[in-house]
Amino acid sequence: MDIGTQISASVSDLMREFELITNNLANVNTAGFKRSCNTFSKVLQQSLGNDDGTVSNAERVEGVDFTQGNLIQTGRPLDFALCGEGFWVIETSTGPLYTRTGNFQLNQNGQIVDGQGRIVAGQNGPINLPLNTDLSQVNVSAGGVISIDGTTIDQFQIVAFGDDQKKLQSIGAGCFTISEEIDPKPAKDIVIRQNFQEGSNVQMIEELVDMIMVTRMYEANMSFLKAGSELSNSLINVAMG
Repeated sequence: MDIGTQISASVSDLMREFELITNNLANVNTAGFKRSCNTFSKVLQQSLGNDDGTVSNAERVEGVDFTQGNLIQTGRPLDFALCGEGFWVIETSTGPLYTRTGNFQLNQNGQIVDGQGRIVAGQNGPINLPLNTDLSQVNVSAGGVISIDGTTIDQFQIVAFGDDQKKLQSIGAGCFTISEEIDPKPAKDIVIRQNFQEGSNVQMIEELVDMIMVTRMYEANMSFLKAGSELSNSLINVAMG
């Protein structure tokens, strides 16, 4: 790969990383949000000391950081935070989705749904609360058992993916999907906190530092491209007299 093509590829990768950083910053206050990470700029910076200065595709790592976010107390009965490795299951017409965002509500049928009105799965399908339920009487145990005045209603379905968690595919709005070969399992050692939300795991200072580095590397690469273009034009002019 010639130097011009390599620099052009680097510019494209840096633009991609910049987009991920800006999306992370836009969701610094979004409950349950998991930051996207991209190591390209760091790997590129390290590669500057290589003999050929190349960066292999294998080194260009992009993924989701599932680090636990801080818990935020809301006092709202249908706000829940997951502590540990696990995901809520959201039922849709095209198959289940998985999310860490636990700010739920009731639909007109008394079913617990997410912010977009999609069914939150219990052990027995949709979770149905009696109509006109006083939400202050709804109690959810650390294990996800839902009860009202001591009467058990259902239990949240919480799943985990073990080593396959890194294969989850983000579809936006804090939701993830999986490929057919991945088999979710019931989550173990998970603790549910009612009246809490899990905050975003975005660290603003770290993202801003990364943004500055990516911007500087982008500008440097663009300067190289501009200089190369001007040199080529000069050579052409000389050749044509």
